[in-house]
Amino acid sequence: MDPQEAILDRIRQCDTLAALEDIRVELLGKAGIITAELKTLGKLSPEERQAVAPAIHARREAVTEAIATAKAALEQAALDARLASETVDMTLPVDRVAPGSVHPVSQVMDELAEIFADLGFAVATGPEVEDDWHNFTALNIPETHPARAMHDTFYIAGEHARPMVLRTHTSPVQIRTMTSQKPPIRIIAPGRVYRSDSDATHTPMFHQIEGLVIDKGITLGHLKWTLETFLKAFFERDDIVLRLRPSYFPFTEPSAEVDVGFTWKDGKRVIGGSGDAPGGGWMEVLGSGMVHRRVIEACGLDPDEWQGFAFGTGVDRLAMLKYGMDDLRPFFDGDLRWLKHYGFSALDVPTLSGGVGA
Repeated sequence: MDPQEAILDRIRQCDTLAALEDIRVELLGKAGIITAELKTLGKLSPEERQAVAPAIHARREAVTEAIATAKAALEQAALDARLASETVDMTLPVDRVAPGSVHPVSQVMDELAEIFADLGFAVATGPEVEDDWHNFTALNIPETHPARAMHDTFYIAGEHARPMVLRTHTSPVQIRTMTSQKPPIRIIAPGRVYRSDSDATHTPMFHQIEGLVIDKGITLGHLKWTLETFLKAFFERDDIVLRLRPSYFPFTEPSAEVDVGFTWKDGKRVIGGSGDAPGGGWMEVLGSGMVHRRVIEACGLDPDEWQGFAFGTGVDRLAMLKYGMDDLRPFFDGDLRWLKHYGFSALDVPTLSGGVGA
């Protein structure tokens, strides 16, 4: 038998990875047979090297390929044997398995969807990477507005037809809805938003929910009733008292910050009652207002025929207020101990009849 063919036959007959590695070291290791042959080439004349080198290189390539093929086959055989021998015992008692839990943000999202569904609102979604027109221009945010500044907004690098950003609010969903659907419109737009900010009450990525109503004859009275009904259902208290303060948002006019009354109990804020009562105070929870005429016009609607209101709030902030959390950052740390303490049972589905905080 040809010496090279004998070597290849030895490789093919290896039945373990260890034996294959021994042959590799014997032939291709630092002191291997083929390695030694390669080292002799440097001592030969050019004519001798031209005559001998091709055969040595061919032998090395054939051996290397054969070893790689044999190794792949042995590894696959080992994996097949392992898969065939390992089993999962489906009879293990359930109490040995750590139960999963629902993140507070997911729980609050479900609670909000349940509340607004009862008020006749549909859920709308949109892209998190948004273009400049939907995120700013259509919302009456001028070029010089601070919200467009680099320190607030994450801009997407690259060549685009329009500047692209990570959306700074879910308001672009309102624009996409108004340009694709005919009024009347009643939607909420929950989702992730991004701003360049980070401390105990701000994170670069957070969750927001916005609401939009477009119809005929809409007034601030409709807005206040909707927000009051929503907050009473969310905090599961009938003594919620709201205070609307004049404010400014480019996309609403008039605009109002919405405060909710609270009292101090054991060093913590408890939502409910008037903030003007002894020991009480007011906490801002929402931004809101009547949709600006320019926003309605930008979406192709006649502002003399259609009016509306919009509002927005942070989902993470609502979770903090309702469930007694004092720092936003652990929401995104992935600490199982925190989630075990604040998480919700996967089988508890929020309902208005059973209590959304169930």
